[in-house]
Amino acid sequence: MADHTQALSFGVAAADYDRFRPRYPDAAVRWALDGLGSSARIVDLGAGTGILTRGVLALGHEVTPVEPDPAMRAQLAAATPGLTALAAGAESVPLPDEVADGVVVGQAYHWFDRELAHIEIARVLRPGGTFAPIWNLRDDRVDWVAELGRIAHLGDNAGNVIERYTDFGPAFEPIELGEFNHHTTLTPDDIVAMLHTRSYWLTAPAERRATIDQELRELLATHPELAGRETVELPYRTIVLRARRR
Repeated sequence: MADHTQALSFGVAAADYDRFRPRYPDAAVRWALDGLGSSARIVDLGAGTGILTRGVLALGHEVTPVEPDPAMRAQLAAATPGLTALAAGAESVPLPDEVADGVVVGQAYHWFDRELAHIEIARVLRPGGTFAPIWNLRDDRVDWVAELGRIAHLGDNAGNVIERYTDFGPAFEPIELGEFNHHTTLTPDDIVAMLHTRSYWLTAPAERRATIDQELRELLATHPELAGRETVELPYRTIVLRARRR
């Protein structure tokens, strides 16, 4: 199970998290929920500030967000009028059996106690419903993006996700994989601010934070592909793992 302190570290940066973290491509969200029809009932576990919740809502579905961190729930409510997240984790979801057509997770599945979460997800899903974790991951096949990840200790990448998560337990059919490329346009200051919403930086000592910031700004100011640019296109690979409940 992932480190609990890191998993609950994001609330202090909730507003910046919502502002600077990338959105999910419509094509990726559509693929995750393909076959569920229109106006499906979707549960968003580990909903955070509602970035994925709003992406699912935009496709016309009904969404119930679930989020354990109170500061993240407050930001979700502020940014998503008319919607309040349930205060809970993925391991104990306060919803009835078979209430959902789909369950999604944006950027949070790796924090779950997966054995317990799989049981709960299967319980709230109707038979044939879909479970789909989604990640926006920097495209570290690009040289400067790989260096960014090294400096900021960003261990997540597409290869790790695809290799690590091979099944969702006996209640689910085999996993299908979807991959979608996109980018965000940020200023160098935006990139530093976005990296300040990462769990490693949030839980690091002040001296380590300062070192990371110095190295990040040096990279952004001196790398041949970045130097002198007012904005930077940060490339992403969005990975979707999708499986049906048996």
